Amino acid sequence: MKSIENIEQELTDLRIQINEHPLYKTLETIDDVKKFMEIHVFAVWDFMSLLKALQNLLTNNSVPWTPKGYGEAARFINEIVMGEESDINELGEAKSHFEMYIDAMNQIQADTSTINEFISSIKQGQSIEVTLSKHQLDDKICAFINFTFDVIKGGKEHCIASAFTFGREDVIPDMFLEIIQQSKTSEDDNRYSKLLYYLNRHIEIDGDEHGPISLKMVETLCGDDAQKWNETLEIAKQALHHRLELWSHIHEIILLNKKIAISH
Repeated sequence: MKSIENIEQELTDLRIQINEHPLYKTLETIDDVKKFMEIHVFAVWDFMSLLKALQNLLTNNSVPWTPKGYGEAARFINEIVMGEESDINELGEAKSHFEMYIDAMNQIQADTSTINEFISSIKQGQSIEVTLSKHQLDDKICAFINFTFDVIKGGKEHCIASAFTFGREDVIPDMFLEIIQQSKTSEDDNRYSKLLYYLNRHIEIDGDEHGPISLKMVETLCGDDAQKWNETLEIAKQALHHRLELWSHIHEIILLNKKIAISH
């Protein structure tokens, strides 16, 4: 029987690769951070769909209401939704973490046109497939998003919880700590204040609150079912592989931009 401890142990090598990825050391200038955010924002966005998919499966949003029978897991996900969809920013305003990220992009004058057009297409009712094709995103970004929505379409609560927990909540604090460490020289630069708030906020609530809650949610959903634990591990590995692929893609783009800048 798999357990949270077993899964964490089997993910150790992948997590080390993510935490020691060379991407972090390339974030040397504001242009580097801009490029990082312009790509990473799509992971910030599709995270919310994982979150809402879990809420839709574990709670009942339809009217008339009927109980779903996931009392404990529903409480876990509702607590996380409140923090992710309506947290308090540095000005005391209630905003989703995605909107905070967009604000941080605007502050450093990163290009938000692609993500804004992408969101506009989604709002107009276009499918993920059509939207990805329409906006011609890089293959690695498409692969990352497609994996997320393939897991969601599978409709298995424990699999979605695995991608959410091990691919996002459980690994984000360590990733963002690496970015913070790399950004130490920029702490006095007011252009980074919203990004640093966003990163520090995630480190705080994901590490202390949402991460542990998410692990409990996975445990609740898998119970004593060996097949569910096996599927949970497989999805967790795939999620981290896609994160590595995305990180390597961003790393390559930043290095390419540096070379172009030097040549000019």
